[in-house]
Amino acid sequence: MKQEQTVQGERFQKALLIAVIAVFTAALLSPLVRVLAQSFDGGLYAAFNNYSSVLLKKRMARVVWHSFAVSGSVATISTSVAFMFAYALWLTSIPKALKTVYRTCIMAAFLFPSITYGFAVIYSFGKQGLITRLLGFELPFSIYGFSGLVIAGTVYTLPYAFMLLSNAFSYISPNTRTVCAMLGDGPFRTFLMSALRPCASALVSSFLLTFFLNFTDFGIPSSVAGRYEVMATALYSTMMGALPDFGRGAAVAMAMLLPAILALIILRRGAMLQQSGDASSVQPMGTGKIYTILSVVYLSAVTLCLVSVFAVIFVLPFVENWPYKPVFTLSHIISAITDPQLASAYRNSLYVSALTVVFGLALCLGAALLSARPALGARASGLMDFLAMLTNTVPGMVLGVGFMFCFSGTALYGTFAIIVMSNIVHFFTTPYLMCKDALSRLNRGYEVTGALMGDSYIRTLTRIILPNIVPTICSAGAYLFINAMVTVSAVVFLCGAQTQVVTTRIRELQYFERYDAVFALSLLIFITNLIVKALSEVLPQAISRAGALRIRLFSNILERKIPNEA
Repeated sequence: MKQEQTVQGERFQKALLIAVIAVFTAALLSPLVRVLAQSFDGGLYAAFNNYSSVLLKKRMARVVWHSFAVSGSVATISTSVAFMFAYALWLTSIPKALKTVYRTCIMAAFLFPSITYGFAVIYSFGKQGLITRLLGFELPFSIYGFSGLVIAGTVYTLPYAFMLLSNAFSYISPNTRTVCAMLGDGPFRTFLMSALRPCASALVSSFLLTFFLNFTDFGIPSSVAGRYEVMATALYSTMMGALPDFGRGAAVAMAMLLPAILALIILRRGAMLQQSGDASSVQPMGTGKIYTILSVVYLSAVTLCLVSVFAVIFVLPFVENWPYKPVFTLSHIISAITDPQLASAYRNSLYVSALTVVFGLALCLGAALLSARPALGARASGLMDFLAMLTNTVPGMVLGVGFMFCFSGTALYGTFAIIVMSNIVHFFTTPYLMCKDALSRLNRGYEVTGALMGDSYIRTLTRIILPNIVPTICSAGAYLFINAMVTVSAVVFLCGAQTQVVTTRIRELQYFERYDAVFALSLLIFITNLIVKALSEVLPQAISRAGALRIRLFSNILERKIPNEA
């Protein structure tokens, strides 16, 4: 029976492997090859002109410098702020309830589309902004261009940096602090050896991740960049402007891949800095009042800054005409809900996000199964990790351009299917790694036990293995749904007249200066994502209770039946 299940497992995983390779060939490799081919369309001379215009012209050199300057500033600020935020939460004696409030506030940015941050910064700190009017004076710099991009980019990337660094702090061992105290080290050296050094790898990862996220984001620059052009807006204007230049646009897209590849190489080298630790042994570093007071002051200041940016999203949809008629009204919310075009875009977003969850989870679970519990050997596992690494390297805008080149003129272009396919590939890496980690932690004897009990491989998979990772499946599904709701970078090239989603609709509303509708839709996205996030945390507990109830009922039936038969 065990041998029969092994054969079944191999057959099933071979089918999975073929399916995964087919998906990535069609949805990742083919679009990238098409982008490269498009940059050479017209021969070597045309390719030379395309790449020289990107790499050698003064205008593009300035655009590249703008992108690096903004992304470098954002990465530095986000990583520094997130490091001290995670430090204060993990290693100081702040009440648990207060920590939950701070953690919730910093993670709230996940639930908004990035394009909203730019508008929020304008309506918070602009000349007639909410915070500007509350303070009674304007900021000493223009909110458009570099300053606005850095502020909005920091808010956008801060949750990602915090997640990485908070996870790193969860594995810091208190033994290093004990050794430092025994050696008589001062506060600075203790901080260096017990907090900064153990998080070195996470700091490198955080900097590169936030740099890359900001470098490739299109939503924020499209709303707040003004005349300060960056790579993302240059790619969009080249591809979708009044006079599209697809060859030069393809060259810009390929140039955007270079920082990602470089970041990936540095990231792999940075992994060597990782130190081991025990997540269960984390203890507060400072139990004195001074540590607690300073931590609360810092955490409150950062939270207040975040709330000052988000507040406008919760205020303006309920104001009749900001700032000229600040009277409470529900007309903007009602208009957004009842407007056929806006309601259609919202329904489209829900539909696309739901399909992304269904098919995305199937792909991620299949790839994770091949990697974490391989029946085909280490090569299948290595191939899945390579695909995840490659997917993580490709910016959303480059993927969108590749899909446009690859599928334009086909029946697939302009449909929901192509948007779902781009979302699945774009957001594949994180849920794949989540599922792989969960599957690798399960007992390796489950398949053997299932075979001894007479179960087939599929039955063992569906009744034993997958039910044991339900919390991870729900978290991965929430990640896919939320990101599909807020993304704009890839879908901006793929949506048709009948397949517009909320984020592309928000971009159109910008041109008509309907910012009341922009914030109403953003609030709707936030509420939707908040509900999905809450469901992803509640659902595993409900499923677990239902499973326990079924077991108790089954046990009661057996107890009643056995004595009667005896």
